[in-house]
Amino acid sequence: MKQGRSGKLTGRLAAAAFWLGLWALLALLVDRELLLPSPAQVLAKLWALVRTAAFWQMTGMSILRVLAGIASAVLLGLLGAALCHRSALAMQLISPVMTLVKSTPVASFIVLALVWIGRDSVPVFITALMVLPVVWANMTAALAQVDPQLTEMARVFAMPRGRVLRRVTVPSVLPAFRAALSSALGLGWKAGIAAEVLTVPKYAVGRMIYEAKLYLETTELFAWTVTVVLLSLVIERLLLRLVSRIGRERRAADA
Repeated sequence: MKQGRSGKLTGRLAAAAFWLGLWALLALLVDRELLLPSPAQVLAKLWALVRTAAFWQMTGMSILRVLAGIASAVLLGLLGAALCHRSALAMQLISPVMTLVKSTPVASFIVLALVWIGRDSVPVFITALMVLPVVWANMTAALAQVDPQLTEMARVFAMPRGRVLRRVTVPSVLPAFRAALSSALGLGWKAGIAAEVLTVPKYAVGRMIYEAKLYLETTELFAWTVTVVLLSLVIERLLLRLVSRIGRERRAADA
């Protein structure tokens, strides 16, 4: 197991080194920071940004918006999946809406949302809107695949609904929930930042990306983009570990 993890880590580091080297080579060949800054220049700019209070203010507000949107989508997705599992009518009503949301470009929703709500709330709304179909679809499929023999046995033994939920339903759907959350986090983060770029809230990473593009600060644009990628990876890893830990603790408590 340790050797496998070590091998994966080595492979990832080698791949990262390859792409960084290619980036550095291309920057050297272009030799124009305005068009393509080198990794060293971007790292230096990122380090300068990290040491400012504005950096943490911008990133903190963006993280709050994205997490608020994802949390809202998870709650609504779970509720919608539960309704569709119990009612065919609910499935007929909700399914077309989810298909419409998945098929419509994000930019269209952003423009419409600007008409309906304030610009500071648009990233939260867009994040929730993009994540909702992913959570709903995964959880609806997971609930449909719960072993009917287990639920029937629970009815025979007159187990309380809360106990059935803890012992049967949650363990059965937890892997699908983890997969849905993994997909939703990346999608939600990208959608939220895209909404910030177009709506330009006062405190937002998207605003800094927009201004860097506007003033042709290419190195700063790259630095903020790297920030977005790193934050997305860190938040995804932390939340998935939290879900896995909750699952292990639940299994240990039920054992």
